[in-house]
Amino acid sequence: MPRQIRRPRHDKLVILRDFTRNILHRRCNHTSLVVCRWSPAVAPLPFVAVVGGGGRLSAILRSNAAAVRDFSFKRVPADYYDWPLEARRDILGAASIHHLCKSIVLVNTQAPPSVTDCRDRNYSKYYIVIVQYTARFNAETVKNFLYTLNNGKISKKKFNMRLAPEETSAKLTGYEHNGVTCIGMKTDIPVILDEAIVKLNPDFFWLGGGEIDLKLGIRTPEFIDFVKPFIINCSGS
Repeated sequence: MPRQIRRPRHDKLVILRDFTRNILHRRCNHTSLVVCRWSPAVAPLPFVAVVGGGGRLSAILRSNAAAVRDFSFKRVPADYYDWPLEARRDILGAASIHHLCKSIVLVNTQAPPSVTDCRDRNYSKYYIVIVQYTARFNAETVKNFLYTLNNGKISKKKFNMRLAPEETSAKLTGYEHNGVTCIGMKTDIPVILDEAIVKLNPDFFWLGGGEIDLKLGIRTPEFIDFVKPFIINCSGS
């Protein structure tokens, strides 16, 4: 009988290491095929977005007395904003394209010189409005709402809501364009939530997560309890 040659333990470990590397290499190659760019012919596969991130904002959401429990952060590819709404919906697992929302900072260009900040919630220099991507924002309704909120004591001429310059938005919120959210802002800007979002079913919507490639999904009633926004009808389809 030929004598069996026993492999040294060292050789066995090397073989096991190489085998493991090959498996991992194959899995990485497979993953690189899954995380593909969207094209009109090929929509992104579901669940590509990476769950996680938003450590600071997660802590903020959980720390308040009205702590938010039903929320999720998902990281998306760098070219997310080049995709149509349907592709964004799929990658986030949103209920519909109407559940995709954005935060925009408005400035009252006709506010008197004495109004320079956000100390007066009812008559602030700036407001941040959350609207659906599928809706058309109507600044006139915000103007009328604020006029009524102040019981007509301030002339309508002192209200003119316009989109704030990008650099102003970044300075006030601390967030870049496409990453703006009303959670954890540098400045305590009064928040306006479009009524259409409140009526969404299911009541879980998506908005910016503080970074360009990070999105925050949150349960609407919990968002309202936490942020305490003005809720008004400020959009049309």
